[in-house]
This record gives sequence, C-alpha cells and structure tokens, in this order.
Amino acid sequence: MSHAPGAQSRLSASRLTEARLPGVAVPAALVAAADRFGGQPQGEHLVGDLVLRNGRAERLEAATVPPRRLVLPKLTEPHVHLDKCHTIYRMDGVGGGLEDAISAQALDRETWTADDIRARAGRGLGELLAAGCSAVRSHVDWGSGRDPAQAPLAWDILRELAQDASDAVIVQRAALTGADRMADIGYARACAARVAQSGGVLGSFVLNQPGRKEGIANIFRVAEDMGLALDFHVDEGLAPGLDGLEMIADAALATRFGGPVLCGHACSLMNRSDKDVRRIAEKLARAEISVVALPTTNLYLQGRNNGTPDRRGLTRIHELAAAGVNVVLGADNVRDAFCPLGSHDPLATLSLAVLAGHLDPPFGDHLPMITTGARRALGLAPVTVDGAAIGDLQLFDALSVTDILGSRSAPRPLTDDLPGASV
Repeated sequence: MSHAPGAQSRLSASRLTEARLPGVAVPAALVAAADRFGGQPQGEHLVGDLVLRNGRAERLEAATVPPRRLVLPKLTEPHVHLDKCHTIYRMDGVGGGLEDAISAQALDRETWTADDIRARAGRGLGELLAAGCSAVRSHVDWGSGRDPAQAPLAWDILRELAQDASDAVIVQRAALTGADRMADIGYARACAARVAQSGGVLGSFVLNQPGRKEGIANIFRVAEDMGLALDFHVDEGLAPGLDGLEMIADAALATRFGGPVLCGHACSLMNRSDKDVRRIAEKLARAEISVVALPTTNLYLQGRNNGTPDRRGLTRIHELAAAGVNVVLGADNVRDAFCPLGSHDPLATLSLAVLAGHLDPPFGDHLPMITTGARRALGLAPVTVDGAAIGDLQLFDALSVTDILGSRSAPRPLTDDLPGASV
C-alpha cells in the first residue's frame, strides 16, 4: 500500500507562500473562529475564495466565482473491526441477533491466516482512506487463549498496515477483551502491559457478565497506572437490566481518570426512563466520556422478533448530546457476521444516522460527529478548516452538506485544484 504521491503533493503544497482556491463553501460548524476566518454566510456554510498561506487555510475572502466546491477536514472513523471485515461472503445463511453473530464470527475466525487478515483488513483500510479518513480506531478481539499477554495474530498485522499507511492515516488499535476476564487483576495487568508496550488502547466488552463491576474497576486501575486510553463495547442490547454504562461513568468519576474514554453502543439507554437517562448522561458529561453510536450494526442486530422490528437499535443520541456528552458516529462492522452490509465511509454512517435517529437539518451541524468530535473521542486534537494544513483538508465537488450525504461524493485533495502544488 503506497501513498507516496499524496505525501509528495502535501510537501509541495506546504512550500506555497500563498495560494487561492476560488469558489468554495465551508460548513460553519467546522470553523473554530468564524469572526476571524471571514466568508459570506450562506445557510449553514461560509462561502468565498479560500486563501492559503504557508501551507495552511488562513481565511475566506470575497468570492470571485460562485461556490462550486465544498471544503472539509479529513474524516475520522472512531469504531470499526478491520480484523473481521469482509468475511460475510464465506458464511452461509448467517442472521439473527448478537449472540448468533458472535458464534458465527468465532467459527470463521478459526480459518483466519496472516494472509487472509492482511488482505481483508488492508481492503478495509483502503476503503477508509478512499472515503477521506485520516484517523481510524479498529478493535481487535483479544483473549481467546489462556495467556493475556499473547497478542492475537490480527494485532500485529494491523500494526504493519498502519505503518505502511502512516503518511496518510493514524490507525489506533483497541484490544477487545471481556470485562469478566478483566475481573482477574493478574489477567488485567498482563493484558494492559502488552497493550501499552505496543502503543494500543485498552478495550473491553461489557454486557451482563458476572464480575463486570470488578472488571471495570480493574480496567481503570491498570489503565491509569500505564497511561492507556479506554474504549468499551457496553450494553449492546435491548434486554432489561443492562447497567454497564453507568458503572463505567461511576468508575471514571471515582478514580478521576485522566485519559480519554469512549463507550460504544449503549443501546440499552432506550429502556431507561427519562430520569435515568438524565442522571447517566450527567455523569458521562462530568467524566468527559464520549459515546459512539453505531447505527448500521445496531439497526441490524437489535430489536429482533418474529416479524418487523419496532425498536431502533440506537443509543439516546439527542438526550446525550443535550446533556453535553460528546456523541460521535462509527461504522462498526462491515460485511461480516454482525452486519452483512455496511461500508467504511463516515459520510454513509452519518447519512443513515440522520434517517434512523431523526438528525434534522442543518446537516452541517452533525459533521463534528465524524470529524472534530470524533477526533476528540480518540484523544486527538480536533482539526477545523481554519488553520488546517492543506493535507488535512479535502474537496468535494458539491454545493452543500446535503449533497455529499445524499450522493456519496468522493473526496479529493486540495492539491488537485492548486496550480503548482503537486509534483
């Protein structure tokens, strides 16, 4: 996987003293200082000619031509499973809920080889790059063997793929092990030490396991000791009584944990009363825990009955956001036992979330869920258009956010339209 041409373009563009990109629209939600950035307000956008100085977007000046291009920062994918993706083609008749998917995927995993994982995960990463992503977090199943310090085969293969693509994308790996196993402090320390040694994120699956509360406490303890970020698959279901999300918030507050924490799924909030949701959301906001909604997989797996589902498999996006929680969006599973469809494209995820979660216009207001907010959820500094390096921005041949959500426009680098910026 080579990205040398893109790297050369960015290096050449960075040498530009000043350049102008005429006729662009920038979503106002992705501008940190609109009063200094300039541009003419036009609906949810600021329009004008984009002035670039010393390789960075400096300001918008009065448009010399009508806007015909949309400028966005690169996208962020906070939750995928590159170790599992693109396996559905070899599964016969897979369907059903979460437990069925876990069983089917475990059976397929027995056939995995290094070449198989490399080909599938490499394909998935290539799709994320083509969609315009510059930061990705992929979970890797961990703990199928007895030795908690033994990394699975996919762990090192993803590291190799990340190194090969390091000029174009940040790839974070999150080890995904059961909260019940982490209840053993010896196991938790050994697992966390191996994850820390390889620059990973400590993750855990929290559902209704016995010992999950002790497991969560150990996870925070070892993560604090080793300086690890945390990522939880939590309450991925609509059964009554799931309580992992509040346990995680309580543990974060009790330990005053300083690292970033991201919680995925949290579907069971749909079962809770408004009073409960407000209480839990307030704790999440106070602990600065981000929540990633995963509409594709959760719509497919959750709320199953003998007929047409009548419940959405989503978390409480609106209520969490209203309480000040950083809510973001992820693709989750792509064409595997957990979701036979899906795509590695944050814009497609946002488009589905708009429909499933009633995220009403202006659609630009939701872009932070796959850009600035998503980066913050991964512990990365947000990138807004104003002040961004040319290589951190991209162009869409579209007039509005509505256009790119409805048409799946492909992004391209700013250097395509900057004379003298490429080699």
